[in-house]
Amino acid sequence: MAKLAKRDARSQTGLFLLEGPQAVTEALTFRPELVVELFATPTALERYTELAQAAVDAGVDIEFVTEDVLQAMADTVTPQGLVAVCRQFPTSVKDIFGSTPDDAPRLIAILEEVRDPGNAGTIIRAADAAGADAVIMTGRSVDLYNPKVVRATTGSLFHVPVAVGIELATVLKRCGESGLQVLAADVKGGDLLEARQEGVLAAPTAWLFGNEARGLADENLALADRAVVVPIYGHAESMNLATAASVCLYESAFAQRS
Repeated sequence: MAKLAKRDARSQTGLFLLEGPQAVTEALTFRPELVVELFATPTALERYTELAQAAVDAGVDIEFVTEDVLQAMADTVTPQGLVAVCRQFPTSVKDIFGSTPDDAPRLIAILEEVRDPGNAGTIIRAADAAGADAVIMTGRSVDLYNPKVVRATTGSLFHVPVAVGIELATVLKRCGESGLQVLAADVKGGDLLEARQEGVLAAPTAWLFGNEARGLADENLALADRAVVVPIYGHAESMNLATAASVCLYESAFAQRS
């Protein structure tokens, strides 16, 4: 189980680790068929009785372990007494875009070369909160099932469809075919407020987010319909990628619902 902290082991087995009561509860509530096994300390199961019952109801095997064994499995410094093993379940791009115009999404997030696990997981969480239809992670981004990514989603991984390993050009082509405009969030773009005032954000949109340090390569930026930047009105040197992505996704969510 501890080997699942490494990408090679996850790729070979098709499994990944899920830590903590919140994430395990979300998995058991929304996708119980994905939970293969639950490792827990007796103290943790006594504390989380509803979670334990949900695992029993889902037919999940529960293995009691000591604190030391759980520590060896877990990726966190101070695990909360619960580690589940789950099956990976990436969504296909075909399912995200649907087969007819009526099935096309109205809001998605595309991650190109997003390498920081915390940022990737937080963007998935923000997309879920903003009511986005899907998240797509290109093959140059961090592994979706990296323990830090999974933890940062706080369970949103089980709420919003996520596709992985796709080439950016392929994704953007599908966006155009489905009637989605592509808005690139990049420091070289125009003011987000201008896009809002022009009514651009109300249209079906795919937000494109790039690397934390370098942003989007010029050739990828050129593939977008428009580039925008979240303005900084104070003295901050820059804005965290996940924070900027949250603002962009919510701006579209507000505009599409107004």
